[in-house]
Amino acid sequence: MAQKVVTTYVDDLTGEESSDIATHSILIDGAGVEIDLTDENYEKLLELLNPYIQAGGTRRIRGAAKAKGKAKASPGSEANSSAIRAWAKDNNIEVNDRGRVSAAVREAYDKAH
Repeated sequence: MAQKVVTTYVDDLTGEESSDIATHSILIDGAGVEIDLTDENYEKLLELLNPYIQAGGTRRIRGAAKAKGKAKASPGSEANSSAIRAWAKDNNIEVNDRGRVSAAVREAYDKAH
């Protein structure tokens, strides 16, 4: 018997289906949740949280540097994943069509710009 499995990625905020969805972990007062968001909605979340993150910026929690989906220090300081993916493809650098862009690809992008 043949079987076909189809995975649909859905933004938890909007219900929008997209191949550009990534899971992000959020920890507040010791309680954690995971949320699936498009890059655009993740950037909006970071913009909303940035004043709070900056206010407590010197007090990191243990293990936060290794946390999956950790918040960036400054949402506007890094280019969005879509722009990085487009640049990588134009420069023959292997990059996934969805999910997180690897640190190596982001670093190469930053050096080029």
